[in-house]
Amino acid sequence: MTELLRRRALLAAPAVLLAPPAGARPRYPGQQAVTIVLPYTPSGLPTLLGNMMTQGLAQRLGGSFVADYRPGASTSIGARQVARARPDGTTLLMGSVTTFTVVPHVIRNPGYDPLADFDHLTMIGNTLSMLIGHPRWTDLAAVVAEARRRPGELSYATFGNGSSAHLVMLDFLRRAGIEMLHVPFGGSGPAITEILAGRVDVMFSTFASARPHVEAGRLRGFGVPSAARVRSMPEIPTMIEQGYEGFTFDAWLSVAAPAGTPEPIRTVLEAAFIETFADTDNRARLAGLGLEPSPPGAAAVRESIRRNLALNRELLAQAGVTPE
Repeated sequence: MTELLRRRALLAAPAVLLAPPAGARPRYPGQQAVTIVLPYTPSGLPTLLGNMMTQGLAQRLGGSFVADYRPGASTSIGARQVARARPDGTTLLMGSVTTFTVVPHVIRNPGYDPLADFDHLTMIGNTLSMLIGHPRWTDLAAVVAEARRRPGELSYATFGNGSSAHLVMLDFLRRAGIEMLHVPFGGSGPAITEILAGRVDVMFSTFASARPHVEAGRLRGFGVPSAARVRSMPEIPTMIEQGYEGFTFDAWLSVAAPAGTPEPIRTVLEAAFIETFADTDNRARLAGLGLEPSPPGAAAVRESIRRNLALNRELLAQAGVTPE
């Protein structure tokens, strides 16, 4: 019996020696290359964020992090790829409020559930919007007064049916009690061009796209759907200041892993992403592009997804948008 116990102890010894100490930090990512899927074309803000994430995580965790741009179908192609990936921390997603709270209402079968199929890690930041229009309009009150006088005759541009620009405008029209004609475009460039020409009246644009035109006087900035004025353009009032109580708009970007990713890996990733986006230099670069800080951590992402799923369902129903 003594000899049998001795042999069992010898067989077990290698496993004991190789086992990590209790509470030790897991080795991640080790030798595995990690792909961060960005469901956008490689340009502008997506490229900046792709570089920021791959470099920031490599500096903090070691290993190899690579940005993989997978645009298409309102970000659902990239999101579906990550939802179906192995939950081992080697495939991550840069998603958005559109990915998780709009696509499920406009695409009949996007191939993923925004909550059940992902382990959400943290928000990156909130993309600021600004209501802009042709300078012939003196202020927001003038636009609203004219829209009330001529229901459905004034027009507004968006980046497309069901886009973030469409949703925030629907929310504004509901709050103001007015009707306007929707003119969708394929992107912010063509939409702003039509407003500059005076052929379309107003739109909610991303802050980064609108700012140079407003500063040059080519467009007028009417308001921002934020809790406070934007530091870089303090002369533009909030929508709340102009009587639209509680009017803010979520347009955040976030990072997520496939559901079932081990908790130790999630913890390491969440901390590394939060540190990367809180870096002073990175924060300044993002602010220059109209991306303001968002609440960090996984819980904040999930809470915002639940809230915006309900709100956007209501707004899209109001616009007559149904899943296709």
